[in-house]
Amino acid sequence: MNKKVEWKEKKVSLGNAIVIGAVLAVVGGVFGANWNTWFGGMAPYLGLETNYTKQIDWSPLNEVYSKLASTYNGEVETADVIEGAKKGLVDSLGDKYTIYMDAEEALEFEDDLHGNVGAGIGVEMGLRDGYVRVLRTLPDNPAGKAGVLAGDIIYKVDDEEVYALSTEEISKRVRGEAGTELTLTVVRDGKEKSFKLKREKINNVSAYVEYDGHTAIVTVTRFDNDTGTMVQGFAKEFADKGINKVILDLRGNGGGYVSAAKDLLSLWVDGEPVLVQKSRTAGDTTTSAYSGKAILKDMKTVVLVNGSTASASEIVAGALQDYDKATIVGEQTYGKGVVQELFDLSGGTKLKVTTASWYTPEGRTINGEGITPDVEVERTYDDINTMKDPQMDKAKKL
Repeated sequence: MNKKVEWKEKKVSLGNAIVIGAVLAVVGGVFGANWNTWFGGMAPYLGLETNYTKQIDWSPLNEVYSKLASTYNGEVETADVIEGAKKGLVDSLGDKYTIYMDAEEALEFEDDLHGNVGAGIGVEMGLRDGYVRVLRTLPDNPAGKAGVLAGDIIYKVDDEEVYALSTEEISKRVRGEAGTELTLTVVRDGKEKSFKLKREKINNVSAYVEYDGHTAIVTVTRFDNDTGTMVQGFAKEFADKGINKVILDLRGNGGGYVSAAKDLLSLWVDGEPVLVQKSRTAGDTTTSAYSGKAILKDMKTVVLVNGSTASASEIVAGALQDYDKATIVGEQTYGKGVVQELFDLSGGTKLKVTTASWYTPEGRTINGEGITPDVEVERTYDDINTMKDPQMDKAKKL
């Protein structure tokens, strides 16, 4: 290591942490020749009307390319130029949620969304207090069994420093073929600790249920296509099991499909609006829960949230709070109140575009503010690592 890194460890609450949810596109370096032709072909995929392209003079881009092509001391690859142009165009909007993904990034995005993480070490990580840290270790997976703890700063992978990389880049480094080994070095309390780990196939379901007496604890880790169906299946068994209370755990859930949030809310809300979307291009729309599926509408419910509860999770928490269907317990949520739509582009690439802002049924905006719990309870990294859960304890007592 060429320079001494000063590790300033801070005790932080998960509720005050910032979620990193998506891969930010790298700004394209150069723009290609014949830009007008290329952009004309790209415009429909980017959702831009033809008259928009006519209003823009793209000749300055051709000027840049011409200079590069005639003076750059190296090869100017056409495919790279086009990819750079696409990334640069999208990144110029300055919206961290609007992202262009090349074919490889698009495949990784779909795998992450559906929990197809392949082989890894079983950790969830995110940016906390300036460093990428372990948020939690998944049960019965390599990292947890080896002694990696929540709050550890991820410093090196196979002796290569990665602490300055993004969450997504570090995730790529720790994934690999099942059975292969890696050395993970973390920083804990200002000291380095290394672990020799063997990658294993990770089982990462989007929802599961546990029972504590007459209380059902439903944990939803993300909103996948089948998440609502899964939880509906759990709920249909509650009556036979004598369940009289549900704890819905949305902590660490960064979102997913809004349609899955609608499916879930339909268990508590019968046909009423659960989400209002406002869009400059599409106007205002209201999404309502399904009718006739609210088998939990009279069930005592507690929802657990923290600073990593975002997007579709906030839709659920906000709607249940508005309709007084649940008591919200935990910490202020992340505050991602904008909606993205996925567009499939040519060559296996994708475009994720912020298309609207959303509001709770009562018209509350969540973006940048989050959901304020009815009962605020903090859970620290120390609590996690010592197997303490004051938020769950409080939820059980309510």
